[in-house]
Amino acid sequence: MKLKEVMAALEAKGSESVKQLWLKHGAKEPFFGVKIGDLKPVAKKLKGEQALALELYATGNGDAQYLAGMIADGRQLTAKQVQSWADQAAWRMIASTIVPWVASEHPEGFALAKAWIDSKKDHVAIAGWASLGALVAVVTDEHLPVHELGALLDRVAKTLPAASNRVRQAMNNFVISCGTYVAPLGAKAIATARKLGRIEVDVGDTDCRIPDAESYIMKSRRGAPIAPKRKTVRC
Repeated sequence: MKLKEVMAALEAKGSESVKQLWLKHGAKEPFFGVKIGDLKPVAKKLKGEQALALELYATGNGDAQYLAGMIADGRQLTAKQVQSWADQAAWRMIASTIVPWVASEHPEGFALAKAWIDSKKDHVAIAGWASLGALVAVVTDEHLPVHELGALLDRVAKTLPAASNRVRQAMNNFVISCGTYVAPLGAKAIATARKLGRIEVDVGDTDCRIPDAESYIMKSRRGAPIAPKRKTVRC
């Protein structure tokens, strides 16, 4: 399928009710309001079409960007392309899901994500913390820069209260990922969570809830000292 055909298919699947829901969650125009479930059959047909994924993402359309992430292989993107995806994320959900999908597959993912967390742009900083959380979930501990990650937990403990609204959420999720998946950092992540306490995030007119990091870590471990690594953070 060509770009115009895919965009027409996305538009046809758009729903005003879904669009209104995404707007409540912070989505920004342009987007059609396509259910994620309705994107999956389209993605299945287009899986692996890298050139098309890049074209879709470049449209700036939220639905197209989500679909791009579903069909792209992060390992085949250049570091410059992954950077552009973080820079051009249409809205927070793209920054916190699609960008981490490809960044966690890229060999330079950690370096990119660590640079992003210093950004003054919320969507880039969110992409950075979310990508770090994705990386620790899939990369084996022996291949992780555990010392650097420990320093980042210290940074979260010190700077999260002053961070902007949704960046706080992403930082909290990073603590959860470290405590859930990284054995050498399990205790440190719990200690960080206790130091932070309940995180306050304005979720607007939505039913979203920000999890308590310590209890969520323990739940995610399911009684084990640490949870097994995931094959992918894609869903």
